[in-house]
Amino acid sequence: MNTAQPTVFIVDDDHFVRDALKLMIEQENLAVQCYESGEAFLQHCPQTASGCVLLDVQMPGLGGLALQQMLAERHICLPIIFLTGNGNIPMSVKAIKAGAVDFLTKPVTRGRLVAAIESALQENEKMLQQTSLAEDAGALIARLTAREKDVMHLAIAGLSNKEIARKLDISFRTVEVHKSRIMQKTGAGNLIELARIARESGIVPHD
Repeated sequence: MNTAQPTVFIVDDDHFVRDALKLMIEQENLAVQCYESGEAFLQHCPQTASGCVLLDVQMPGLGGLALQQMLAERHICLPIIFLTGNGNIPMSVKAIKAGAVDFLTKPVTRGRLVAAIESALQENEKMLQQTSLAEDAGALIARLTAREKDVMHLAIAGLSNKEIARKLDISFRTVEVHKSRIMQKTGAGNLIELARIARESGIVPHD
């Protein structure tokens, strides 16, 4: 998991707005970085950044909604709070549907802004935990051979050892050996735990 200090990334082409927001957020003892454009943010934002983005909607060049899409395409998992002086309902609906955690209108009160940032940082922490779980589970599943993965899929689908043997055209004893090795390599104590690891790794879909 990324252990870097969470940062509030301000992306706004108005330097007066950036300075005012930066001061307000720093007074909450939070780290802040400012960018005057979406392009500048994309250029400097690390793939593993943690925190959230306070993002203007309408900017010269790359606008807020387009930047939101590009961050998603690059798998930069930073919750976004939109802050705009001239937003509308369709715009806000589009932003929220695309994953934004909030859509605020300028001028915004300190209390409203801080509450939105706290919510976004909590969301980011959840995202980082999920990513860490997926990486750990993926590393366990990667230890399995292709045949062991075949056996695992069928086992967590509820098939008995006899059914697995028949389906894969292998012996009952071979299935037992594979299952034993699967449990050993993944550290799973039972099939329920094995299914959880498989889901967290992404190798099988969540229910």
